[in-house]
Amino acid sequence: MSDTPFGFGLPPEEPDDGDEGKKKDQQSGGGQGPANPFGFGFPGAGGAGADNPFAAMFGSMNPTDLGAAFQQLGQMLSYEGGPVNWDMAKQIARQTVAQGTADGTKDSSVGPAERTAVQEAVRLADLWLDDATSLPSGAGTAVAWSRAEWVEATLPAWKELVDPVAERVGGAMGDILPEEMQAMAGPLIGMMKSMGGAMFGQQIGQAVGVLAGEVVGSTDVGLPLGPAGKAALLPVNVEAFGRDLGIGQDEVRLYLALREAAHQRLFAHVPWLRSHLFGAVEGYARGIKVDTAKLEDVVGQFDPQNPEELQQALQQGMFQPEDTPEQKAALARLETALALVEGWVDAVVHAAAKPRLSSADALRETLRRRRATGGPAEQTFATLIGLELRPRRLRDASRLWASLTDARGVDGRDALWAHPDMLPNASDLDDPDGFVHREQMDFSELDKMLGEAASGSGEKPDLKKKDDDTE
Repeated sequence: MSDTPFGFGLPPEEPDDGDEGKKKDQQSGGGQGPANPFGFGFPGAGGAGADNPFAAMFGSMNPTDLGAAFQQLGQMLSYEGGPVNWDMAKQIARQTVAQGTADGTKDSSVGPAERTAVQEAVRLADLWLDDATSLPSGAGTAVAWSRAEWVEATLPAWKELVDPVAERVGGAMGDILPEEMQAMAGPLIGMMKSMGGAMFGQQIGQAVGVLAGEVVGSTDVGLPLGPAGKAALLPVNVEAFGRDLGIGQDEVRLYLALREAAHQRLFAHVPWLRSHLFGAVEGYARGIKVDTAKLEDVVGQFDPQNPEELQQALQQGMFQPEDTPEQKAALARLETALALVEGWVDAVVHAAAKPRLSSADALRETLRRRRATGGPAEQTFATLIGLELRPRRLRDASRLWASLTDARGVDGRDALWAHPDMLPNASDLDDPDGFVHREQMDFSELDKMLGEAASGSGEKPDLKKKDDDTE
């Protein structure tokens, strides 16, 4: 651990002098290496004088570093916003992106040729998808983002996902004081909440920055993170993804465009789906309890020279899902919803790509493994909210959607997205044949009945069931 008092530090800006700058930065303690992606520490911590906290904090700093350190400390303690310091998160994410990925790939501005290639790939992908799904195009525009642009575009969605859990942690940090002391400890509680907001801001910023170096589009995690109606690809990450596959970049780009465009169709034309998924995440988050005993123990023994103890508690065992039927049901709903979305995209994209791309099978298996093992979102969510966004039953869901296509056709399959109660549940993934041949309620009759009632026609058609398998 660092001996730095209040050792909160931003990742350094990308050095102007290349590798030499990196070496100097690492020697001064300012680097945030992959081994400690969420570490805290001012530049200059460690090294000579580390036994003296003031020497460790200031000894090797030049005046510019010292001014930045005091500025950051002031920002952290003066923060009075919500449970997460999102200004800090954005700043750190941008700086993390500027450092480049572990393989040495740097972010770069998107050029006209790359932008045109993405637009053409999405346009062609939408044409192919017209034969594979009854849902019309959901991408009003196709955009090519740099990693930094991905950070800017997705931060609003991260805020919606993370704030509920961060609120619980912030409340827990104030609740660990005895009730009779809380009235007298207002400034201390405020400072602790500011520290909590800063810690979450640093964690989220680092995590989102790392994630920006891995994602290939706006829907990699199975959730719509970008603005509605924008199909987005990251050319620098698309190139890195396909580098060792032995497949032409044009085919890789087109296959990834198919996946992005398929997600966009689903989220654009199933209006309840976004709130359903985000609500499932929030429902799971409500059932997470904060280990206040551990937090109280850590804060009670807080050593200003070792602030990482508090931060490590946030990362290691701080979040514990409630072992209740409600929490288990919330997790099952979330995992099933993710599997159904990813399974539908997998089945639809395969149907569109198989007759046209010789590499379709290889790319499908690569993407399946990437998602089944957690994908780029795994570490992010596991660290931030104790939740793994892993579609564990992706293959089961894909088989079920394919069986539905065979039995009911494309229209019959996609009609299930008309209402959440029509979708398969976890038990249906265990018995796909049973679901495929089960009678389904015809919600179109209900819509007709409600419409006629609203118009005052007085007619009340029967709400009946139909066997979609036999029609």
